[in-house]
Amino acid sequence: MSLFGAIDTSASGLTAQRLRMDLIGNNIANINTTRTGELTPGGNPVPYSRQVAVFVPRPPETPFSSILGETLGDRNVGNGVQVASIERDTQAPFRLDYNPDSPDAAKVAEPGLPVGYVRQPNVSIVTEMVDMISASRAYEANVTALNASKSMAAKALEIGKG
Repeated sequence: MSLFGAIDTSASGLTAQRLRMDLIGNNIANINTTRTGELTPGGNPVPYSRQVAVFVPRPPETPFSSILGETLGDRNVGNGVQVASIERDTQAPFRLDYNPDSPDAAKVAEPGLPVGYVRQPNVSIVTEMVDMISASRAYEANVTALNASKSMAAKALEIGKG
């Protein structure tokens, strides 16, 4: 991997983790958003759904990395990461609060949603804070790798000075 390849790999990680932190901030900001403008088939409002970024390895850009990847049995060696998509978290269920006076309360019973209940977003502040710490640490690790690459380049230039 070239010097600029190492910097590019770190930069892709920085970009991906920054997007992840932005999504986490958006999730926290919408922790109480019970109406998104969407309606269920029964006419009940759909609350905000937690968003997560899906990362995938970047495809190789140089013939060397593709040959190395084939030799090691992995086609994406040392090329960084990219965001494949931003998806809604469908695994975590919506919280239900009984509040028949709310304008967002269910007017029609649906599976898992009795009349008078308000669906709250599937955002947990604990989960978001853990994810934020994880994204922050990954960001710091990429900064450290980037600084190491810069330091190696500076030392290589000093060797060339003689």
